[in-house]
Amino acid sequence: MLAVLYEYKNDAKMIKLKLALDWTPNVNHIGFFIAKELGFYSEVGIDLEILNPKDDNYLLTPGKKLELDIADFSIAPFETVISLNNKVNQVQAIAIYAILQKDVSCIVALKSSNITSPKMLDGKSYASYKARYEDQIVKEMIKNDGGEGDLDIMYPEKLGIWNTLLTGSADSTWIFDNWEGIEANSKGIELNKFTMAEFNIPYGYSPVVLTKKGNITKHKAIYSNFVKATKQGFLHTKNNLTESVAILERYVTAHDLNNIDLKKSISFSIPFWGDESNCGLMKQERVTGFIQWITDRGLEDKIVLNQNLFTNELFE
Repeated sequence: MLAVLYEYKNDAKMIKLKLALDWTPNVNHIGFFIAKELGFYSEVGIDLEILNPKDDNYLLTPGKKLELDIADFSIAPFETVISLNNKVNQVQAIAIYAILQKDVSCIVALKSSNITSPKMLDGKSYASYKARYEDQIVKEMIKNDGGEGDLDIMYPEKLGIWNTLLTGSADSTWIFDNWEGIEANSKGIELNKFTMAEFNIPYGYSPVVLTKKGNITKHKAIYSNFVKATKQGFLHTKNNLTESVAILERYVTAHDLNNIDLKKSISFSIPFWGDESNCGLMKQERVTGFIQWITDRGLEDKIVLNQNLFTNELFE
């Protein structure tokens, strides 16, 4: 059963939809918060409930919440779309919105560690989110830099992974430069950063919004309204920075509010949302490049190359 419910509000029919966040509220979610707070969703008949993973301490991943119909939409890396479509109990999932037009994630080590390139991570500890392909991607990065890919991988609690680097429990981890990178800068913590592109890894879109294909078939008009209102939310940040900061402040944790310069984080992120012409859209060549990279390394069967894993149709 879909998580879609119907209610009446001010004599107008509203459709209740649920969105599962991939992480505690952060700058990558700001478009959803703005669209909710400023009424962009309600204007098109949507009452959006946002599910925070902190509420269940990440007991269920966003992908699992989509699979179990706890959520209508989930935010996750593109890898989750691939995973859901190729697991034993297949889920017909599809990506419908790319939050970032360019990858702003990176592998990082403290500058004080003197780890100045990926090959120097050989024999060092890496705090992993246990995401699909993650460990292999980091090992490949090391190999592409001339190393062996010999990582000591650890799997801390997901919501505490960033702290393992700050406390010295891990030598490296994967971050979003527009969030943890801003926090490090705010605290005067210097990082050495290694991006996928620098080391010849054609990483895909992350994060994306995904749903079930059947949901689109049954509710295409309202799902299209959701996508368009979300786009409006992200684009709103461009000329409304002060208001955007105030809205984000209502959602982030007390820790993040006290440790991250939200204005800098939003300003850093704005160019990566895209513009009116491409905000939220995905390109076939980028998706194909990442999937080809995965299949070439035997991480997935080549059947993945022929699967329909994303769509831009809801923007039409």
